[in-house]
Amino acid sequence: MTKAEIVQALYDRVGGFSKKESADLVDLVFEMMKETLGGGENIKVSGFGNFVLRDKRQRTGRNPRTGDPMEIRERRVLTFKRSNKLRGILNPARKAG
Repeated sequence: MTKAEIVQALYDRVGGFSKKESADLVDLVFEMMKETLGGGENIKVSGFGNFVLRDKRQRTGRNPRTGDPMEIRERRVLTFKRSNKLRGILNPARKAG
């Protein structure tokens, strides 16, 4: 799903907003998420999941092409941990049959 499809879905389902207002709302949500994550905070969306920042320390790795050792510098990574509710939607229980 693209950002444009999210805007269209908001416009179709909620109503009361123009397409421009729907796009502005979607942009605002994403901008708030970027600012929050950029500030080092995690984001929790009830019934959906958590966006979690993790700091990875520096380590020695290998260049996959040459096999030479190289230093991988420390960095911050973003992970997503889905909620149990989302898990149930993605992996519905199979019925015995």
